[in-house]
Amino acid sequence: MCLALIAHRMHPRFPLVLAANRDEFHARPAAALHWWTEGAPLLAGRDLEAGGAWCGVDRRGRLALVTNYRDPSLPRPQGSSRGELVPEFLRGERGALEFVRDVAARAARYAGFSLLVRDETGLGYVVSHPEPEALLLPPGVYGLSNLRLDTPWPKLLKSRAALAAEMAEREPRTGQLFALLSDRSQPDDGDLPDTGIGLASERLLSSAFIVSPAYGTRCSTVIVAGPGDRIAVEERRHATDGGVSGRTRIVFHAAPSR
Repeated sequence: MCLALIAHRMHPRFPLVLAANRDEFHARPAAALHWWTEGAPLLAGRDLEAGGAWCGVDRRGRLALVTNYRDPSLPRPQGSSRGELVPEFLRGERGALEFVRDVAARAARYAGFSLLVRDETGLGYVVSHPEPEALLLPPGVYGLSNLRLDTPWPKLLKSRAALAAEMAEREPRTGQLFALLSDRSQPDDGDLPDTGIGLASERLLSSAFIVSPAYGTRCSTVIVAGPGDRIAVEERRHATDGGVSGRTRIVFHAAPSR
């Protein structure tokens, strides 16, 4: 997942709004959004190659989301998948800050990543590079792509501003959230970041919604926590041409934490 926008405690009736795109190679197998049946239940898509998840929630309404850290010079440890961090949090009992601190202490096991986790205590964030860092975030509107939280890449700045405007003007609208995720516009070359992958790749990855035959936005996810502990999760999956190939929408009421 290469773009995640989150409004944390920015609306009196909607304490969490998440809009996120997962970008991946189209050939990498994945399962659509569903309730995992083994172990404690959690709602997420699934990476069928490594077995983990990129974004999910549990029955309590806890959230976890992971992105990779784009730096070709970083080592890529073998054995541990970043995607295992999502179900680990959702199936566990540790609070957000305790969990991100623990992950920071063992960050070297994984290839570069950023991780967001949320529960009733707050929104936790951990990043693995350049040095592991973990903290609990104050209320705000945040953007995460493939570096640190709120790195000022053009697509992140534009999308984060769109979410902030949506939250300021009205109750969040699912259709509008998917619309901001579908933006295919690209900034001028002079505004592109240089992450060591070459100009052609920087252009391809510079839009919020990425379309190419081999690599692109595989799915878009919107999660809204609303009144009465109502959690609405919708995933739209995309074909290689960017068209919608499938949709899943699941609504449930969060159970109290034990």
